[in-house]
Amino acid sequence: MEAGRHDQKTPRRALVFGGSGQIGERVLAGLLADGWQVSAVSRAPRAPAPGLAWRQGDLSGDWQDACPFDAVFSCGPLDHFARWYAASGIAAPRVVAFGSTSVEVKEDSSEAAERDVARRLREAESLLFATARDRGAAATVLRPTLVYGAGRDVTLTAIARLASRAGVFVLPSGADGLRQPVHVQDLADAALQVPRHPDTAGRAYALGGGERLGYAEMVRRVLAALQPQPRLLRVPAPLFRTALALAHAAGRLRGMNAAALARMREPLVFDIGPAQRDFGYAPRPFLPTRDMFGL
Repeated sequence: MEAGRHDQKTPRRALVFGGSGQIGERVLAGLLADGWQVSAVSRAPRAPAPGLAWRQGDLSGDWQDACPFDAVFSCGPLDHFARWYAASGIAAPRVVAFGSTSVEVKEDSSEAAERDVARRLREAESLLFATARDRGAAATVLRPTLVYGAGRDVTLTAIARLASRAGVFVLPSGADGLRQPVHVQDLADAALQVPRHPDTAGRAYALGGGERLGYAEMVRRVLAALQPQPRLLRVPAPLFRTALALAHAAGRLRGMNAAALARMREPLVFDIGPAQRDFGYAPRPFLPTRDMFGL
């Protein structure tokens, strides 16, 4: 039975990992609003709520529960979840797990650490799908692009906060590769729609936002949402690389490595057509507001 079709006398039951994260908290809210009974796993103790029971634990051990689940949602690291799922033997006809478009973007990176990220994501997807097939379950992987909207992402929120403090944000010339920033609510809505559609079983979907725009234009919109509005300063690429090296020497901007700098020029866009066709994915355009960056 698909998780979206259920005897209404018996509440559907979901197990959620990563429910305190920026996507997971919205998945929880959606499940509860739709009448699910939810067990959510957290390392730290959390207060229960109507329809929601927090269980203290993580993905390092088995999950014991007397009743089966109709669906399992993973909103945290895919590699950890895939290993847990393979070892747990849990019974659930539906599994929805978030991965990342980094599985493609970083596959041929000049940075060994980034290539390792892509490898782990690819292996995790393969393990998850294989385990689900062996159990007669239907698994789906969702691969977001640049996430924003909760003020907890490491890219656009970091840009907004740095620019807000400095009053200016610096980009190298040529940083105009296309991007598809995607709002956390659109990702949560996608996760909740997937179990209703049998054709999504055994598939991975890229989830970008509803608009493709250049990197610099994306940054301009972030800055336009701030008050007072910081200036966007474009500088020659060699000068930017020198400034970045100085920042690294001071222990700052470690996430901005050579590979990340090169990707600013590359078109990192993905086809969301399959998600639109298979489960009605309908992401919004990129129109950020200050509160989306926790400011």
